[in-house]
Amino acid sequence: MGLALNISVCCFPQQRCPTLFKPTITKQTLSFPTASAFSSVTQLSVGQDLPANYSDWVPSPDPGLRRRCGILLHPTSFRGPYGIGDLGDEAFRFIDWLHHSGCSVWQVLPLVPPGRKANEEGSPYSGQDANCGNTLLISLEGLVEDGLLEKHELPQPIDAGRVNFSLVADLKDPLITKAAERLISSEGELKTQLENFRRDPDISCWLEDAAYFAAIDDSLNTISWYSWPEPLRNRHLVALEDIYQQKRDFINVFIAQQFLFQRQWQKVHSYAQSKGISIMGDMPIYVGYHSADVWANKKQFLLNRKGFPLLVSGVPPDAFSETGQLWGSPLYDWKAMEKDGYSWWVRRIRRAQNLFDEFRIDHFRGFAGYWAVPSEAKVAMLGKWKVGPGISLFDAIFRAVGRINIIAEDLGVITEDVVQLRRSIGAPGMAVLQFGFGGGANNPHLPHNHECNQVVYTGTHDNDTVRISSSIHLPMLHIYLLRKDLGMLCRNQSKFVIGNWCLY
Repeated sequence: MGLALNISVCCFPQQRCPTLFKPTITKQTLSFPTASAFSSVTQLSVGQDLPANYSDWVPSPDPGLRRRCGILLHPTSFRGPYGIGDLGDEAFRFIDWLHHSGCSVWQVLPLVPPGRKANEEGSPYSGQDANCGNTLLISLEGLVEDGLLEKHELPQPIDAGRVNFSLVADLKDPLITKAAERLISSEGELKTQLENFRRDPDISCWLEDAAYFAAIDDSLNTISWYSWPEPLRNRHLVALEDIYQQKRDFINVFIAQQFLFQRQWQKVHSYAQSKGISIMGDMPIYVGYHSADVWANKKQFLLNRKGFPLLVSGVPPDAFSETGQLWGSPLYDWKAMEKDGYSWWVRRIRRAQNLFDEFRIDHFRGFAGYWAVPSEAKVAMLGKWKVGPGISLFDAIFRAVGRINIIAEDLGVITEDVVQLRRSIGAPGMAVLQFGFGGGANNPHLPHNHECNQVVYTGTHDNDTVRISSSIHLPMLHIYLLRKDLGMLCRNQSKFVIGNWCLY
């Protein structure tokens, strides 16, 4: 149930492995030499000592440490009694299943609060905040264990095959709010943890802005912060103080709810680590306009003097759309970001590091070159390509944060500058098996064209599940693997594919 019904096997193919017919898709555990690390080596003279962490760049000689397989499954898709999966017992059972099945990676979709408008259908890619957690994922049973709810207060289970986010919110929000209010008025260790959470510099740098934004949004209930009164739109101190006086309880409850989400997620994350499971997050490159991210950081985005976007995101026309895709997110002012050391991105990456072991960045090609569409345009085809920040962004991130494990979503129209940027930071790219049938033998998604440093999916959140798509793709797979007269592949390549890939 939920948005991500697609349970996909994702894999990191390695060089031709002598262990044939292994009953998993092979993977590679990745080493990520950073751009700044490369720079430090090139500045050394012959005979000088290499950096102390140089051995980290050397691939492990043990194939078992380089080959991984995993599952893409968002927590909303777990079984749950209240119309949505959560961070309760089913999450721990899933981790146990991954461990016993030999998987070592669990990928989730963005954990941010999803869009709740009718046209967004709860999508985590239309999130309301890039740093906050989705409180609908909080387990009510977990709140009972913490003594913040009574068992008799839990609602009756509902039977739902798909998530109805509006219904789920009506069911869970009041109880999560009640638990947060009880936490605020309590004394003891849990209250101390809440106060420490508020003071954590990696949390406080975004939490207060998010709480104030939510409080104003709750009061005015407008479509966009652009419609707010000017003192609130431009964050005048007196106006914000008035909001705090009017909405103090709301702000404190909002912060407590974020603490409860963080607490439950960290329990899940710690358990996964204890079982040898790496959790892979997902980070959309852009953020929504109606968000604390833009409202509190206007100088980091291409906005006019009134705060309205000058240019918005999208992609040009391609085989899937004659007019392109108009996403509508405000574009970053990369020049302004560079001047302050990309501090906004550093904070965002650090937040992701605190939540996940590794994470995918969606639309990675936008860092090399991005499609910019005038905000008044109705179709994306009116946009233009513009130069992205490139390696300077990642150099700044590596200097501030250190080594990061990222996966570059490099699907779609990929040019050489994107490939070079990805390789320069040591990040793996992606391939999707469901995209492999069409385009001839050079199709990069066909197994014989996969690279060593790559994550390979049966499908992503944009695809049907393998079970749904099998009626279409299985005949093609049989042809690809078994036909002797297939012109697009030689027999040796087919043997290699059969030996190294076993889909089950």
